[in-house]
Order: sequence, then structure tokens, then C-alpha cells
Amino acid sequence: MPKKMNPPLSGIKILDLSRVLAGPHCTAILGDVGAHVLKIETPNHGDDSRHLGPFKDGESVYFDLINRGKDSLELDLKNENDLDIFYDLVAKSDVIVENYRPGVAKRLKVDFETVKAINPKIIYASISGFGQYGPLSQFPAYDITVQAMSGLMSVTGFSETGPTRVGESIGDIFAGTYAAWAISTALFARERGAEAQHIDVAMFDVMLSMQMTGLANLFANKKAPTIVGNRHPVSTPFDTYKAKDGLMVIAVANDKLFATLCKTMSRDDLIDHQLFKTDALRTKNEAELKREMEAWLNQHTVDEACDFLLNNGVPAAPVWNLEEAVNSEQSKARELFAAAKGSDIPIVTQPVRFNDFKSHVTHASPKLGVSNKNYGKA
Repeated sequence: MPKKMNPPLSGIKILDLSRVLAGPHCTAILGDVGAHVLKIETPNHGDDSRHLGPFKDGESVYFDLINRGKDSLELDLKNENDLDIFYDLVAKSDVIVENYRPGVAKRLKVDFETVKAINPKIIYASISGFGQYGPLSQFPAYDITVQAMSGLMSVTGFSETGPTRVGESIGDIFAGTYAAWAISTALFARERGAEAQHIDVAMFDVMLSMQMTGLANLFANKKAPTIVGNRHPVSTPFDTYKAKDGLMVIAVANDKLFATLCKTMSRDDLIDHQLFKTDALRTKNEAELKREMEAWLNQHTVDEACDFLLNNGVPAAPVWNLEEAVNSEQSKARELFAAAKGSDIPIVTQPVRFNDFKSHVTHASPKLGVSNKNYGKA
């Protein structure tokens, strides 16, 4: 297979009005696959995430990770001269991404209707907490508020601790990812003759629509699913378990795999046990089955148990911390990180391969206003 190819979005020009995470993540992964991203930032201050820690050598590592490969232009959109520069750029661009609160873009005169009059083929993506319309559309939103209101938090955590957020800002990340998918789709439609398109991505919509297991339980049982910790709400054994030297995961979702698990543990007697004969029974008697499994696991280290199980085809895994995952041989083989020109902070590359080629940028995030002189700004 070819190892190199032209990035799929080569030649596409994106104006990035967004800040912090959802919008910048969207434009970063589009930039990875070839689009030129010009980040429009407020003079002297820039994107708020430039001021979010952690910092290294005075620069935000957080900002660096999600603004890789972009250029930066300082524009005060309340200034008529700067607004004219923006309009000139609109005429030459393919995509605009913004994540203002609904109504702000219109007040700044950079809304979809305004830019569509300048460029009738523009693709304009708006990312917000609750969308461009609806009873909550004007409310501010952070990832934690959307996790709380989407129902995701209600099924995350343990009964003794109560609801908790997922340990990453997945509402922002997935909203940005869906926005990138929608933009790519709109670009394809434009190739088939479509005119300007306004894409409306709401974090709430994204997080609610992604909960397939929970929604299946809700629609089937007419009752909201509840917290089950690390367990699967339907299949058992499917949880974290204690081995001799730490925690590991075992995931068994059918009777055949359960029989293989029992044979691996030399516990054939459990296969047709009256408490564990079916998945439904195993879930009902989860605590008893966990005790039986951990009696075997406590005789083995995590690595030993994983070797036994995986070699027999039973899904199992150690619980790695982030450093272990980053430094793993799997991560290295998949080229999940790349060296950045001009920075010792690695680039977190987009994860998709095209014909075994991984398209990504090599330039670190831009200094504020690095491209000012290219657009007539002092």
C-alpha cells in the first residue's frame, strides 16, 4: 500500500473564529488532512486557551495541542477596517467555523447570512452548547453542564459516590469531531453542486445521541438506566476485577466466551451453574460471579491473567494510566504522536489512516498574530 498521498483536503481554506476546545479541535483535525486553517484571534489576547495551563516555557501546552499547524491573524471584528479584511478572506475561503453563543456572530456581522452574500458557496459551521434554536439555546454551556444534562453523568460513576463526569471533555471533543464530519460532508455535497450550507452542531445533541446502550435500555424498559460503575448494564462478566497486583478489565458478552473464560480458570463447573447459565442470570448474580473470578485472579498478576485470557480469545486488558498508554508499543506502532517543528511538545495526530498513510501536520501551534503581515496588519 502507498505510504504517501496528497492530504484529502489539500487546497481547502478555513477561517477559524472559534476558541477554547470544540471549534479548535474541529479545525485541527481538518488541518491534519490538508486544509489550511487561519485562526482569527482577538488582538493582544488571542484565544482564551492561550491562557489556560499547564504551561511550558510560558506557552500553554493545552493551546498547543489543539491548534497545531494553524496560522494566526489578529482581527478586531468590531473595527471596520479589520471587518473588511475578514470579508475579503471570506470571499476566498471554503469554510468558516465559529462557536460563539447564538446571536453573537450576527451582532459582529460575521453570521451565515452576511457571509453567504459575500461567498454563495461558503460552508459555515456553528458549534454551541444547545444549538442555534430551542429553549436552552441562549444558555452558556461547558462540557460538564452538557454531560450533566444529557444523561451521561447519571450513568457514570458508582452507587457509593453518585454521578460523575467522564474524565475528559468529551462533549467538546465529540462536538468538534461531528462538526468536522459535517463539514467534510458539506464539501462533498458542494462538489455535486450544493450552495452555501449552515451547519448547526450542539454539544447537547451530540452527547444525547451517542448513548446507544443507555437509550436502548430506556426505550426497551421505559425506565432511565442507572449507575452500574464499570459494569456493563446488560452483559456479565464485563467489569474491572482485582488481580494479585492491580486492576484489570475482562469483557465477556456471550455464552461461548463465558465458557472459554471458565475453562481458562479451570472452573468448568461454572459453565452450567444455575446462577450463571445465561447472560441474564450472570448479570442478576454478578456479585457471586465476581467473587469466583477474583478468587482465581488473586493467584495471578495482571500481566499473567491477561496472557492466559487473551491467548484463549477472552477480551482482557490492564488498566493503564495515560503515561503508560502514551508510551506503549501499540501507541508507537500506530504513530499516534509526531515530532513538531519548532516545539518539543509532540503533535497529537488525528487517528485515521488513509491507504496506510496518516495525514497530519508537522508545525506546532502559531504565535499570536504570526500571519498579521500577510494580511495587511502591522
